[in-house]
Amino acid sequence: MILIGQYDSPFVRRVGIALTLYGLPYVHRPWSTFSDADKIRPYNPLTRVPTLVLDNGEVLIESHLMLDYLDGLVAAERRMFPTSEPARHQALKIAGLATGLGDKAVSLFYERLLHETLSDLWVERCRKQIRGAMAALEADRSTRPETYWFSDRIGHADIAVAAVLRFIGEAHPGLVSLTGFPALEAHAARMEALPVFGTVSQPFIPPA
Repeated sequence: MILIGQYDSPFVRRVGIALTLYGLPYVHRPWSTFSDADKIRPYNPLTRVPTLVLDNGEVLIESHLMLDYLDGLVAAERRMFPTSEPARHQALKIAGLATGLGDKAVSLFYERLLHETLSDLWVERCRKQIRGAMAALEADRSTRPETYWFSDRIGHADIAVAAVLRFIGEAHPGLVSLTGFPALEAHAARMEALPVFGTVSQPFIPPA
């Protein structure tokens, strides 16, 4: 498989971490949606990352769909989304909140990058959505004292939350202090201390 996109994207990073933890071989193409758009477009007409090219040449273009596909390649007991309810829909909810949080952080970044005059209304809306999602994640995580969110081993929700928090801290320094979200701060620190998070990692590089 070929994973396209830079690891400073939380969406690319969560897929790269899952591929690595599953031991599935892949080639990483760290292409930028700005400077490498012409390379990405033949695989993904939306020119977005992550883009995952499967062994048979088919292409997946959304991180959650990629993880669903990867889960289907491993035994049920190894899958990083729970396979039984209610843990399954609870984990999907947390991962969805995390990726939605990431979407808002990306939107806010591009608002600042691409417009000389910012929309105060849009900026404040994104800020409220970011803080609201973080508050919801904090409330849930604070009720779960275990190392991982839903079981005794890492899951896709754990990865998504940590990857997005890293992105927010680097792309929006000072926007939100994690000290106000102690359960999330501890969770992110535990995840980032894992070897795979160090291997599948890249400092945030703003597009030129």
